[in-house]
Amino acid sequence: MAGLEKNTPSPTEIRLHKKSRLLEIAFSDGKTFSLPFEFLRVYSPSAEVRGHGPGQEVLQTGKKDVDIENMEPVGRYALQITFSDGHDTGLYSWDLLHDYGINQEKLWQDYLKRLSEAGASRES
Repeated sequence: MAGLEKNTPSPTEIRLHKKSRLLEIAFSDGKTFSLPFEFLRVYSPSAEVRGHGPGQEVLQTGKKDVDIENMEPVGRYALQITFSDGHDTGLYSWDLLHDYGINQEKLWQDYLKRLSEAGASRES
């Protein structure tokens, strides 16, 4: 996980929109993505959320109103985000954030489907 893919675009601008709960990130390849705080929280790259292998993912529920309290750069390759529920262990690398932007709709639909199958809610 440390480091970047060789051809990963790097961020040219990162903006936090607190009211709309969006992280806006523009990349050097010209693409700009708006990633909802909730999306970033439920897809945290931490072991706590991802598990330690395939099939060990932990479904995150009740994160609809989560906020980002703090965001720190980690070297030149990632962001560490602290969420209002105290979660702060995921490192969001540039390639991960770029991938999330490109695949956001599919990932979001997968999440909603898993929530529904579990009888769980986005509401806290």
